[in-house]
Order: sequence, then structure tokens, then C-alpha cells
Amino acid sequence: MEEAVPKPKIFWNKLAALTTAASNTYKSKPVSHWTLLTLSSISMLVAFPASSLLSRVYYSNGGTSKWIISWVAVAGWPIPLLVLIPTYFFLGLFPTPLTLKLVLSYIGLGFLTAADNLMYAYGYAYLPASTASLLGSTSLIFSAFFGYLLVKNKVNASTINAVVVITCAMAIIALDSDSDRYGYVTKSQYTMGFVWNILGSLLHGLIFALSELVFIKLLGRRSFHVVLEQQVMVSLFGFLFTTIGLLVNNDFQEMAYEAKVFEGGKGSYLSVLIWSVITFQLGILGGTAVVFLASTVLAGVLNSIRVPLTSIAAVLLLHDPMSGFKILSLIITFWGFGSYIYGNYSQSKDSS
Repeated sequence: MEEAVPKPKIFWNKLAALTTAASNTYKSKPVSHWTLLTLSSISMLVAFPASSLLSRVYYSNGGTSKWIISWVAVAGWPIPLLVLIPTYFFLGLFPTPLTLKLVLSYIGLGFLTAADNLMYAYGYAYLPASTASLLGSTSLIFSAFFGYLLVKNKVNASTINAVVVITCAMAIIALDSDSDRYGYVTKSQYTMGFVWNILGSLLHGLIFALSELVFIKLLGRRSFHVVLEQQVMVSLFGFLFTTIGLLVNNDFQEMAYEAKVFEGGKGSYLSVLIWSVITFQLGILGGTAVVFLASTVLAGVLNSIRVPLTSIAAVLLLHDPMSGFKILSLIITFWGFGSYIYGNYSQSKDSS
């Protein structure tokens, strides 16, 4: 009869095995790789919540335009270009040739991005930043749906569980709308912000699937400089479409008026817009680097962490209302993300 191994010994054996595996993984890559991955992860966890909070600050301090917030989301398109150009020189690479189909795909994605940013702007105009951030997590549901529909990505039980759980979390927020609605926001405006935020998440999921489809059908590879090229081109066309919207709506003239009445004056107004431009692009750039340097699983983990980070920061810095139902919704959303990440990690592990 074999003697049972004590539980403490099993624990320490597993810990030693994990430590060895982590050490081997670390040694398999140069220090520069881990440094860049760390900076990229921090960029995701700081820049995305910051851009969400700045959008809410814009509206709470006197800003009213939906087009201006949509515009600043893509006005930083030269930022990834500043990273892309040196990549060509240092790595001896050449720009991807632009075919008619590729240009048309960039134009289409740029238009959808402009529309997506406009929808999210309505959400931040009428909802607390913590609520808007939670609703934004529904993009995972639509990414899974459109990924299955267009790219033929596999859907497992964990993905379905995540979809159901996050949907329930959003239903809780909808039923508890009176607890976090600002006094100056009407019920119809709150409902409009709620609906537009969900529609923005739907469109975001579609954009994600279409971007993946472009890589599969037109590019055939997913290298760092190719991903950066797509980010630059899509943001550029999104910027052009949004600029047209600003001109048609006379919102460039509105900027001068908003700067005068903005709480804190013109300097505060410009700071909010400039930092919004920077943080939005840094967040996307960080996410792009994490996917390339590590995996989509790690990007998903960081993306799930930024949801509670944004909500907590909104409560602490912007004094967002945080009811028990919203806390419950936050916990359930985190559970949904965890289920999705675990399922995709197991699936990728099996396929490899």
C-alpha cells in the first residue's frame, strides 16, 4: 500500500515547478523583451482608464459636443506612426504594399471606428464613467459572436458562460439605473447613453472581427509593423471622417466657446483634450504590443483588469455613485472575463 503524500509537500512541489517554469520562460527571452512587455502592460492599465475618466471630465466640466470627444479619440493617429517609421529603419523592413482591397478595408474600418467613437461619446455624456466602463465590457460578447460568424473562431462552453454572465451583469445595471443617474441627466438621456454604449460595444466587436479578417484574407501575417500599419491607417481614416463631422456640425467653432465656459478655464480644457488624444492612442499601442509580445490571452487578462480599475478610479477621483448592485455587476463581469480567458487559454494550449 502506497503512503499518501502530505498536502503541504504537494503544494511546495507545485510551487517549485511553477517557479522553475517561470524562470525558464524568463530566460528564454532577452531583458529588452520583458521590459517592453512590462511597459506595454502598464500602458494598457493606465492609458485606457485615463482616457475613459478624461471623457467624463470633459462632460462634467462644461463640454457638450459628442463630435469633439470622437475626434480626440483618433486625432492621435501620428503617435503610432512615430513608432512605426523607426521600425522600418532599425529592422530593415518595408511598408506593406497598398492594394485597392486593402485601402478599401482601411477606409471601411476607419468609418466604423468614427461611428463607434461617436456612440461611446453619447455613453460618456450621460453615464458615470464606472457605468460606461462596465457596459463597454459587453464588447467581449460581440467579439465572440462576430468572431464565430465572420472568422469562424471556435466557441466553447467557457465563452458561452462568459456571454451569459456578462449579459446578466448588464441587466443588473439596467434595473438599477436610478441609483447612479446624475441629477441633471434625464431618464431619457440616461437610456440613450445606455443604448448607445451597448451599440458602441456591438460595433467594437464587429471592428475587431473585421480587423482579424483583413489579416487572414489580405495580409496573411500578423507581425508588429503590420499591426501598427493597420492602426495608423484605420485611425487616419477615422480622423478624416470625424473631422468632416466636426466641420458639418460647426464644432470647431464650438471649441472656442467651450474653452471659455469650461470649469478651470482654457488651460484645463486644452489639457483634457490633449491628454485624451495621448492616452487613447497609448492604450491601443500598448494593447497591440501585448498581443504581439505575449498573447491575446494576456491582453484579455489586462483588459478585464482595467474594467474594475476604471470603476474604482471613477469612484475615488470623480466621486461616481457606486451602489451595491453596481458592485455585484462588477464582480459578475470579472467572473465572465475570467471564464472567457480560461476557456481561450485552455483552447490555445490544446491546439498548440
